[in-house]
Amino acid sequence: MNTSRAGFVKPQIQDSETGMTIGQLAATGGVNVETIRYYQREKLLTTPNRKLGSIRRYGEEDLKHLLFIRRAQLLGFSLNEITLLLQLAEGEHCTETLVLAEKKLDVIKQKLADLRTIESSLEKLISSCHRGKGGCGCPIIDSLISGNQHTEI
Repeated sequence: MNTSRAGFVKPQIQDSETGMTIGQLAATGGVNVETIRYYQREKLLTTPNRKLGSIRRYGEEDLKHLLFIRRAQLLGFSLNEITLLLQLAEGEHCTETLVLAEKKLDVIKQKLADLRTIESSLEKLISSCHRGKGGCGCPIIDSLISGNQHTEI
């Protein structure tokens, strides 16, 4: 199997008559079979019909769809947002897609700012712990108990 830098297996063309089993699709897409079934229940992936009682077969488009979902998740999109992106992909909806991406970027920027605040607070607590006198309690625990604004968390 040929793997990309992001850890995804690059799609391999299958015989259109046979296609891939759900296990092959899962392995090629880097997920487990239950993930495929979950995506099908959530209407993120279609469930192919069985041909005359045989097992279901998945094609190249199913694999591309699965990889799209995984890449969108890596960018921080929720499954609900991915559903919306998939709906937008069915037509000319570049503007709506851009708005959704901009909103996601704003959320990520806010999360990063929150994480920087937490980082700063923890650095101050750790620093106060290093300056503390041995055997006189723990400045980190004392600060958390007292709700001292010094923590900013």
